[in-house]
Amino acid sequence: MITDSTFGIHRLRFDETYHPSDRTRLTTNFANLARGESRQENLRNVLRMIDNRFNELAHWDNATGDRYSVELEIVSVEMDLGFAGKNNSFPLIEVLYTTIVDKHDNKRIEGLAGNSFSSYVRDYDFSVLLPNYNKDKTEFSVPHNYGDLHGNLFKSVVNSPAYKKNFKKLPVICLSVSTNRTYHRTENQHPVLGVEFEQREFSLTDQYFKKMGMQVRYFMPVYSKAPLAFYFFGDLLSDYSTLELISTISVMESFQKVYRPEIYNANAAAADCYQPSLKHQDYSNTRIVYDREERTQLATAQGKYTEENFIEPYHYALEQWSASYAA
Repeated sequence: MITDSTFGIHRLRFDETYHPSDRTRLTTNFANLARGESRQENLRNVLRMIDNRFNELAHWDNATGDRYSVELEIVSVEMDLGFAGKNNSFPLIEVLYTTIVDKHDNKRIEGLAGNSFSSYVRDYDFSVLLPNYNKDKTEFSVPHNYGDLHGNLFKSVVNSPAYKKNFKKLPVICLSVSTNRTYHRTENQHPVLGVEFEQREFSLTDQYFKKMGMQVRYFMPVYSKAPLAFYFFGDLLSDYSTLELISTISVMESFQKVYRPEIYNANAAAADCYQPSLKHQDYSNTRIVYDREERTQLATAQGKYTEENFIEPYHYALEQWSASYAA
């Protein structure tokens, strides 16, 4: 069975000297940035974008706009397969962890775990299981237990001693809004997160994160061009400090400007009734090289890797554990 010692956590500094480790999923967006001829320039530029955005949002007592910088660590969670009688491990998920450096007061402030989110099992669910399930169907649908195993694994991770030893707060994950949903601006406005948007029907990603125990709200921070989707436990607005929230916004909005410039680096902000589109033409490119096509191809390859090395060989043990965990 899965026990307190099932999960192990490894942390790796993400800076301009970063090279993807053997443990890192190649579909992880920040790994994509760290390859090729432009790797160091990519990393230097995106880290500068993050610092600039942080200082723009944390503008009080910050007249020169350079009081803060953000340090990033890649957090990799591995799962010990001893519960299935094996003495090896499987790379389960990756998130980012932020540390805020206050150069004015010469102190370091803990940020948040989460931010980005990468998962081998998620690759399998979205890039292998779902296409195969819908191969001969005329109307798209999902299996009745879709996302259950992944959700239970994730909840088990954040409740584990390994997570609690490394992080004081539960994660906040910040992703792009869905391109097949329409978002409506509300009158609600938060001083840091900005204007709240709502939608009438959750996307497949929203439903998937719900299986992980997480709620979702959509906010467009000041000077942003589109809302971001924030996935969280508890109360997003009161459980986290101003600087913690700013660290998540500055990191993920900067990455999204690179990954999805049509949405997050558009030349006009989202309208009150907004449907994101990757076909939008009125946007600006960053100077950072990112191979979106490669990422899509690797997601399928790594989904198949998960099927062959995790889902198929341990299917019975995982199914038993997931059912008992849910109960």
